[in-house]
Amino acid sequence: MVMFKSVAALVEVAESTGKPISEVMITQEMDVTGLAREVIMERMRVNLETMEKAAQRGITEDVESVSGLTGGDGKKLMAYIAEGNAIGSEVTLGAVARAMATNEVNAAMGTICATPTAGSAGVVPGVLFGVEEKLRPTEEQKLAFLFTSGAFGFVIANNASISGAAGGCQAEVGSATGMAAAALVELAGGTPQQSAEAMAIALKNMLGLVCDPVAGLVEVPCVKRNAAGASLAITAADMALAGITSRIPCDEVIAAMYRIGQTMPETLRETGEGGLAATPTGRALEAKVFGTKTPTSP
Repeated sequence: MVMFKSVAALVEVAESTGKPISEVMITQEMDVTGLAREVIMERMRVNLETMEKAAQRGITEDVESVSGLTGGDGKKLMAYIAEGNAIGSEVTLGAVARAMATNEVNAAMGTICATPTAGSAGVVPGVLFGVEEKLRPTEEQKLAFLFTSGAFGFVIANNASISGAAGGCQAEVGSATGMAAAALVELAGGTPQQSAEAMAIALKNMLGLVCDPVAGLVEVPCVKRNAAGASLAITAADMALAGITSRIPCDEVIAAMYRIGQTMPETLRETGEGGLAATPTGRALEAKVFGTKTPTSP
């Protein structure tokens, strides 16, 4: 039995039962799949381990994509943080580095966990492992983080879209950013309603984000958009935990994202025909990757 189809319903179930959102999601998974709790937890544990390995590989190894367009930036940022001269907080930058690292591993044909998609797979693990040293979560809390992320992703997928081809990058990195923000609030001890506020704040600031992959590859600008998403997720979580609310309810923000995606030109929805992909440099990179004559920019 599906217990919730909207964020409002999700929060209501959590508040009325006194359970965290993660537990509501676990219960729903058990009801819908008929699987035992232990099986569901073990499946999520595999996802967690996959995420951790990808993030760690990207910040410690020399990872480069076949195209040569991406690789090494996550590791480079970690080295910069270690120098001790970073302007931003080490927590946020650590999350950013791991978000990029995960997507660089994806671009290099490594194993990642699509959360909610391969192109946006860096945000959720980036945030989780980026705050690990500060919040010291147990494995159980890390798993709960992923279930909370999944609960909000479930609502988005069923009321809007998580596909760049359908709704632009707002539907991919935007969704991942909101998911991570909501989960971080719960991990930090916030309320279900504060998780919803964080999701709304994060997603509002991603509305209209186009999907314009250079050469049609999930590399440029995708990797660095995951970096921005991780940073925004932490900011949105802190805002919500401070008591700041979104004037537009979370479900209405999701609905707005869906409508924006429906009206977004096809050239800006993963086709590689518009935006950054259509710039002179974007076209030159495409030609270099595929060994063809540089296409004429529109």
